[in-house]
Amino acid sequence: MLWRSRSSTPRRYPPGFIAPCLPSNAQAVPAGAQWIYEIKHDGFRFICRRDGERVRVYSRNGRDWTDRVPLIAEAVAKLKVKSVTPDGEGVVCRADGVPDFDRLRAAVGRLGSRDAFLYAFDLLELDGENMRPYEWHVRRATLRSLIKRAGPGIRLSEHLDGDGGAAFRHACRMGLEGIVAKRRDRPYRSRRSPDWVKIKNPEHPAKARSMTWEE
Repeated sequence: MLWRSRSSTPRRYPPGFIAPCLPSNAQAVPAGAQWIYEIKHDGFRFICRRDGERVRVYSRNGRDWTDRVPLIAEAVAKLKVKSVTPDGEGVVCRADGVPDFDRLRAAVGRLGSRDAFLYAFDLLELDGENMRPYEWHVRRATLRSLIKRAGPGIRLSEHLDGDGGAAFRHACRMGLEGIVAKRRDRPYRSRRSPDWVKIKNPEHPAKARSMTWEE
């Protein structure tokens, strides 16, 4: 079982791993023309890495989960690139399309499941080029083009422009975890960032869930 380490020893990341950008928590939805809004999918954060024929799916802390999520690994392997590093959320969905964290946890706990797929929302590297300095809207357009013919293991995490408050209320009505607001004019930064803001649905189980599994 993949339990979160409580050791104070600094973690050594595997070669090629890029630490993720982490959203800041907020109570209010930021507004303005420079903000876009994405659904916060209830799953495990994955940084996928393809280098030639080698594919790895890492947790946000650099643990190798490749053998647990074969559908994601296969989709990354089929992309027509030499190297790529997409960022996203691994999920297992119910019949109504809503991500179910307990089903995901049970699936990967059985040492592998083809039910898990990736909602990709960012692109950190492509064919040797560091994409992180580019603004969000450039990375997003490149990601959309890259995965539009990808297999079922990767889907684009869609975004909304305009009324963030309406997007948040819609997410809550659907029973989703919440939304993440992102600045469209900012680069990708591997740390806790004010450019990404997470607003949680107060009625969702994730609000009070104690995370003991490695994400």
